[in-house]
Amino acid sequence: MTGLAMFARFFNVVSTRGLVGFIGLLLLFGAGPHSVCSAAQTDASSTTTDVGVGSQYDDTHVYVSHGDLTQFVESFVSTFGGRATKQLVLTITPTPSSTLWQGASSPEGSISGFDFQTQLPYGFGYERTGYLVTNMDTAVRAAVTDGADIIVAPFADAIGRDAIIEWPGGVMMQLYWHTIAAHDPPFTTVPENRVYLSPVKADEFVRDFIKFSHGHIVSDVKDAPGIEIGLPSTTYRRIRISSIFGKVVVLVTDGHLPYPYGIENTGYQVANLQETLGKAEASGATVLVAPFTSGGRESSIVQFPGGYIAEIHSDL
Repeated sequence: MTGLAMFARFFNVVSTRGLVGFIGLLLLFGAGPHSVCSAAQTDASSTTTDVGVGSQYDDTHVYVSHGDLTQFVESFVSTFGGRATKQLVLTITPTPSSTLWQGASSPEGSISGFDFQTQLPYGFGYERTGYLVTNMDTAVRAAVTDGADIIVAPFADAIGRDAIIEWPGGVMMQLYWHTIAAHDPPFTTVPENRVYLSPVKADEFVRDFIKFSHGHIVSDVKDAPGIEIGLPSTTYRRIRISSIFGKVVVLVTDGHLPYPYGIENTGYQVANLQETLGKAEASGATVLVAPFTSGGRESSIVQFPGGYIAEIHSDL
């Protein structure tokens, strides 16, 4: 089950019986007894340690409208395939709080869904993704060295540690580490982390994130078709990045975007867009942007129950 690492880090149990049951679930889904080991690989773009593990351990964080978690997860799985975990009531913050949580994983990506039962504590709700790292202290030091800020300092859960960091331009993400390693197969297609930035911060973000992720620029198109951001009569700058953490696409705009562009933070690549959209609508999702063709792909934007908005595309 992709996302076991995510599942593990959020299960903030307090009873031995609960922890034993949780480890049983990990074993059921294929997690092994080995801990993730620290890596020491570096590249020419950074002097910091490479702390990534693999894109199959990265997930999108989805904070749904209260009461909609079940319908959202069912719709996500019906649309992309895969399977979901059981729902759990957890504390995922360093301060007292409670959320109903459920994870889901598909061949095209994984999510962590949250329906908070209490008020949402500071620092949470804006992080777009969770990235598994080999060592939390090393990862945080590397992030800071490479230009990130620490929004929520590392804190312990029952089986690992978590932190929230912020990159130039306000791009927030979670880093997590856990003591029981998952051994998950790679995604069939790696999802895109879709980052909308201004021209003021775009190059700074790209420079710093590439240093941290030990990634590289796949393409930097200065005049990408504006239809991709809902503005067909214009052009914009699109930067694609690839690293061990997966794909990032940076969309550089002035922020004058029609709804729902700029709200979606993940793009999913599927084999057949029309077929996938049919599954999405049948499971309660709404197509917000009808399919269009640009840049060698057919794309659409969908809203799932609970408010989650995502881009979905297939290559032509």
